[in-house]
Amino acid sequence: MDSDKKPDENEAPKEAQPVEKQTVSADALSKTPDELEEDKAARAAEDTDLSGLDDELPEKKVSPIKKFLKKVNIYLLIFIILLVVGGAIAIVSYLNSQKPPVEANIESQSLTTEALKSLANTDASVGNTAQTLTIQGSAIINGQTLARGNLNVAGNLQTGGSIQAPTITISGASNFGDTQINTLQVAGNTAIQGTTTLRDLSVSGASSFSGPTTASQITVTRLILSGNATLEVPNHISFTGPTPSRTTNGGVLGNGGSANLSGSDTAGVINVNSGNNPTSGCFITVRFAQAFTRQPRVIVSPSGPGAGQMQFYTERNTSTFSVCSANAPPSNQSFAFDYFVTY
Repeated sequence: MDSDKKPDENEAPKEAQPVEKQTVSADALSKTPDELEEDKAARAAEDTDLSGLDDELPEKKVSPIKKFLKKVNIYLLIFIILLVVGGAIAIVSYLNSQKPPVEANIESQSLTTEALKSLANTDASVGNTAQTLTIQGSAIINGQTLARGNLNVAGNLQTGGSIQAPTITISGASNFGDTQINTLQVAGNTAIQGTTTLRDLSVSGASSFSGPTTASQITVTRLILSGNATLEVPNHISFTGPTPSRTTNGGVLGNGGSANLSGSDTAGVINVNSGNNPTSGCFITVRFAQAFTRQPRVIVSPSGPGAGQMQFYTERNTSTFSVCSANAPPSNQSFAFDYFVTY
């Protein structure tokens, strides 16, 4: 059959033309089954010829973008795009940082009398943080006032009541009337011009008084007079302190002899009662209540005729001193020795 022939390979492909169905000469109902089978086979052959023509048609052209996407890794392309976007953002941020900052323009707003009257009965906010509120006249605030930020006063600050603050710092001169301070710490120099009454004064460092100082009682651990100082005591000097202990040698004072003392480590009196047949030697030893740091000077003065007949002397060290006699004391007599101990 002619429909089974293939077209010539050198011949240009012809545009497929629609195949017209054969005209049915007779009515399909009037055909026999064999004729119907022949018609069906003819249509199948025509369809085979058309499918051969489709194979010989030229291939469709592929888009260059699709070719590029097939050759390039899609994840690498996304990474490159992100790098480009990040670099652009960094460049823009750097250029913006080089620009001078814009100065804030603070607007001033005046408060009129009508606005004050309206504020007296309402709770309202006037302006914002970028504005300055200026009150030309005097202002009286009947209620409480709270300043959430710093309060700067260009003029004098006068209050009719008390000022309560956890800390207060005054850089300039200050004048106070009656001031009560629980604890006062002065880091610098302090000058007091008038009369000062101190109930309890504790000074841990050096103190200097250029003028006269009057005190009913001064208790010091160590008193030093420097230079050509003069110590004047118009009344009596009393050396108080614990009474030192003593040891008596009854063999020197004789049978029935005794000795006792009263006073302190610095000054006191030794009372002696001699007995029968006294002999020479040290008849009393005094032990200091607090030992000296170096050997002291002991001054002994006799009191009474019996003490005057004795050739007395002392023996001393940092802890004790003894009163002795080179000859035998007079028997059965009462006499005394006064002592004074110093460095």
